[in-house]
Amino acid sequence: MADPKGFLNTRDRETQPRRPVELRLMDWNEVYERTDAGVVKRQAGRCMDCGVPFCHQGCPLGNLIPEWNDLTWRGDLKGAIERLHATNNFPEFTGRLCPAPCESACVLAINQPAVTIKQVEVSIIDDAFDAGLVTPVIPTRMTEKTVAVIGSGPAGLAAAQQLTRAGHTVAVYERDDRIGGLLRYGIPDFKMEKSQLDRRLEQMSAEGTIFRTGVNIGTDITWEQLYERYDAVVIATGAVVPRDLNIPGRDLKGVHFAMDYLVPANKAVAGDAVDIIDAKDKHVVILGGGDTGADCLGTAHRHGAASVTTLAIGTQPPSERPESQPWPTMPNLFEVASAHEEGGERVYLSSTVEFVNDGNGNVSGIRVAETEYLDGKRVPKSGTERVIPADLVLLALGFTGPETSLITTSYETGVDDRGNVARSHSFETARPGVFVAGDAGRGQSLIVWAIAEGRSVAAEVDRYLQGVTSLPAPVGAHDRPLS
Repeated sequence: MADPKGFLNTRDRETQPRRPVELRLMDWNEVYERTDAGVVKRQAGRCMDCGVPFCHQGCPLGNLIPEWNDLTWRGDLKGAIERLHATNNFPEFTGRLCPAPCESACVLAINQPAVTIKQVEVSIIDDAFDAGLVTPVIPTRMTEKTVAVIGSGPAGLAAAQQLTRAGHTVAVYERDDRIGGLLRYGIPDFKMEKSQLDRRLEQMSAEGTIFRTGVNIGTDITWEQLYERYDAVVIATGAVVPRDLNIPGRDLKGVHFAMDYLVPANKAVAGDAVDIIDAKDKHVVILGGGDTGADCLGTAHRHGAASVTTLAIGTQPPSERPESQPWPTMPNLFEVASAHEEGGERVYLSSTVEFVNDGNGNVSGIRVAETEYLDGKRVPKSGTERVIPADLVLLALGFTGPETSLITTSYETGVDDRGNVARSHSFETARPGVFVAGDAGRGQSLIVWAIAEGRSVAAEVDRYLQGVTSLPAPVGAHDRPLS
């Protein structure tokens, strides 16, 4: 185990330092700085190597957290990255973007601050890249079987890497101009610089994975043609249909979905000549208090918005774990993301009633009312209406599910009761050889679930093609996080 008295001698939780606000608002570089090695060692040493490590339960990937905490404390970087990669293809992504349900399940968190698992994870992978320990894993034999993976987000990439390493010839199709899905264009660089993605894609290319960009399956190539050409197909298109808010004024200019704002902004940061929705000198209102809303908030700050207000229809979450969400479940807590540190107002119990017209078809404000609960429903409270000035409104209300019409029509797969592409516990659709993984099959979820499903579907595809598989399968299709 790690330091036997670590959790007694080091009781404070030390997390990654963030660059000063006034500096980071001047660029798009990552907010977090590299953590001092001594701090990482001390924090890893707080891991108790519990008799029953509930962090495993909290992590859909089943990450071997006590093991790589121990190896980090001992200074064995090679051993630590081997144990980390044993369960997670992309720890540089999860270490930056995952909300860390493992930390909520940490046994130490019963009466102390949890081990900084996510910080140790990202330190291991960053140091491993620097030390040249992340190299291509070339398959020892080729199976002569071919697999098409549709979508290049974390689920698709994880499936592709696992299947390539199993010896199959894998082609990843992406309709955008670059590989990465929402990792590329949905996540701002201040949360994860794209060099983190590009160096992993270089490894995958060296291993033999084929990437084909600018190909829209269903238009450029039909789903049926894909089925005929490949021995197996993995659908990993994500849940990209945004949740709308159909209230008066929705068609006004200046009201946009969050991704219509974030995607061109991220392309501009990448150096592309694109038209962006510029928030400079505008009063911006963001509807939705989740991660996507925070991404819009940080982006608007860097664009130079005059003001930014984030509205949430529900109550402000508590700052400490409520009794109704006991350990080891992942509680809904009030969090201050890096973007919230940079400014802006957060308003809770706010119901949007109408987008206000300036008389020329442009949005000039939002009419809101206090939220009240009637018969279990959240409704605007009469007599509490007011108008918030707004030149730009961003809808960050989450996603309703995947784009299913072309898929279900071509493969006759149908949809489940949650609007996702229907599949069995083995991730297979009603069409033999066609599998679904990630948000396309489970709905909007966490990046760690996407990677876990990508690894699991790879094992099922390998079994379908070969009859047996040696690939690990961390989750079943309908496993759900404990909450």
